[in-house]
Amino acid sequence: MARNEEKAQSMLYRFREAQAAELGLGTRADRRPKMASACKSLRECERWRGEILRELSRKVSKIQDAGLTDYEVRDVNDEINKLMREKRHWENQIIALGGANYRRNVAMLDDDGKEVPGTKGYKYFGRAKDLPGVRELFQSKKQEEEEENQALAFYKKFTNQGPAYFGDLDEADGKLLEYERQAEEEEWRDEYTTVRETLNLPLDDPIPPIPRGSSASSSPLPSNGPSPPQPPVNAKRKAQEEDIEMDTVDAEETAPDQAKRPRKAESDGTAKADVIPSNGGADSIRTHANAAAAYLGFLSPEDLMPPTLPTREEMEGVLLALRKQALVEEYFGE
Repeated sequence: MARNEEKAQSMLYRFREAQAAELGLGTRADRRPKMASACKSLRECERWRGEILRELSRKVSKIQDAGLTDYEVRDVNDEINKLMREKRHWENQIIALGGANYRRNVAMLDDDGKEVPGTKGYKYFGRAKDLPGVRELFQSKKQEEEEENQALAFYKKFTNQGPAYFGDLDEADGKLLEYERQAEEEEWRDEYTTVRETLNLPLDDPIPPIPRGSSASSSPLPSNGPSPPQPPVNAKRKAQEEDIEMDTVDAEETAPDQAKRPRKAESDGTAKADVIPSNGGADSIRTHANAAAAYLGFLSPEDLMPPTLPTREEMEGVLLALRKQALVEEYFGE
């Protein structure tokens, strides 16, 4: 039997060793470490990264073989992804040792210039893209992108529209306002006639015009009679100044009385939560309540009067009673 030294010198052994070196397998003493962080030499890291790139090139070429079954294609694709992860670990170790940065985030694009799905995380190469479960994945991604593009193209025509699109210029020519005014007057006449028929009132009386506000009265309306004379502007200003002066004098006269009333109430010891300024206010409230009760038969004037607020002494008495009840329940129970 030949010795190991003699076997190492044989032609077949040398051929196998050269073939293993070409394939990147190497001998047992010269195998790639499983942990990239265990290698502390930058040159060795570069060497192992180059070896992984050669293995990747062979695997990618192998996965294009049409004679492989679907199971073999899946296995080869898994091996390629495993080598890609290992290559990333070696690149991180190279960066940690101060070497070149090979990790450049370059997106994989298809023929249309769009990013290929599956470029982040698990990737598919060659015939792996045509596998039964993967083909639907790529088609669904492409269909979703087409639907998004169609929706964007549909709504894009509604963007950047002018004020005419939103109806802001409909009242510029005045036709719409005139049409609305005519419709409003016609509806007013119909409703007024309906009310007369309901109340059995004569229908021959003329229908009064629509009571419009100040904004509507400023708009040009047809009128048969002459317009009433307008008071001069200076007269309006004088009347407003006189009103302001009268209000100021009244406020100065009533201020001392209001300042004296709280002091008088405090001296008597009968301070209330709500102080009515004068008897005239209570009389006016009573008058309004009687007038409202005349129209509302199911309510009395007392129901329409404002509620009477409790005094401070009454509130303190209620709180004291509640506190006593809580103490009794705490110490003696219910």
